[in-house]
Amino acid sequence: MNRLKRTVIILFCLFFLLSMGGCQKPDTDTKLVLYTGFKKDEVFRIETMSCMLPEIMVYLTNTQDQYESVFGKEIWKTDLDGVTLEENIKETVLAQLAQIKTMNLLAEKHGVTLDENELKKVQEAAKEYFLSLNETEREVLQVDEEMINKLYAEFALANKVYEYIIKDINPEISDDEARNITVQYVLIKTYIRDGTGKKIEYSENARQDVLRQIEDILEQARQEDSDFEELVLQYSEGEKGSISFGKGEMDPAFEVAAFNLETGEISEIVETRQGYNIIKCINTFNREETDANKVKIVEKRREEVFGQEYDAFITSLTRTINEPLWEEVTFVENEEVKTSNFFDIFNQYFS
Repeated sequence: MNRLKRTVIILFCLFFLLSMGGCQKPDTDTKLVLYTGFKKDEVFRIETMSCMLPEIMVYLTNTQDQYESVFGKEIWKTDLDGVTLEENIKETVLAQLAQIKTMNLLAEKHGVTLDENELKKVQEAAKEYFLSLNETEREVLQVDEEMINKLYAEFALANKVYEYIIKDINPEISDDEARNITVQYVLIKTYIRDGTGKKIEYSENARQDVLRQIEDILEQARQEDSDFEELVLQYSEGEKGSISFGKGEMDPAFEVAAFNLETGEISEIVETRQGYNIIKCINTFNREETDANKVKIVEKRREEVFGQEYDAFITSLTRTINEPLWEEVTFVENEEVKTSNFFDIFNQYFS
């Protein structure tokens, strides 16, 4: 499982970074338009950058075999809102390669290139991966060592131009901005969900019943011999244990109340979109978690800066796709094709 997770992270890192929207299909900015006049086996073109069928197949087949090695072939029958997992992976690979090509054009704009040491690593990685392929895999994927070298070089340059653009983005993050706190809370919800998952808010009378219940719980919580953890276990419809979070991660009303508490202090009743809450602060500051959160905040701001430049850059590019050829692209069904280490090998040389 760890090997799969590492590969999936590498495969999708640029896609997540540039879409800024989590797990979703590429938006309209990454779509490619239909165009005729392609070279043989040319899947798409972005300005001067072409993507050939063997490149697509290396990415697609490695992802396919990584999944199958863990979950088996039955995984591809999974349906995600009418889209099979195979179709979802295929579209994501297209977006991944389109973005790598675009970032190589961005590198050209900034004059960013791979140095001698990086080119040597690319060659060594390409050689190692190519030698790992059996004859059937080389034939099915239609690759040679030169093609693998090209793929690794473009992947490495895409990462390098990202680092180049964000190199001067080092904001100072205060302890207060990055502070993580730990709380326990009792939540009594003011809604239910029907059989379809639709949220149905309580009537006013039902809300008043909930309010009276939470008032009674608050009274119990403030008694001298009260055990707040027991109240959480007995009554709460939310998390039963402690939770830690930073600013901007919770419902605004919950967050404001929680960050204004001292260690051991219990809040008044806090109304949120979920219902009525009583919060107890367990720890107002955790040095280790706060420092880790600072790193996350800095990286998020770097991603935002890069994303702004990337988004502005792609609007000027002509992006075209060979739709008939793309429609023919499918997973490889050959028991002798088991290659799955393309991304692992890259990570060994460029981690």
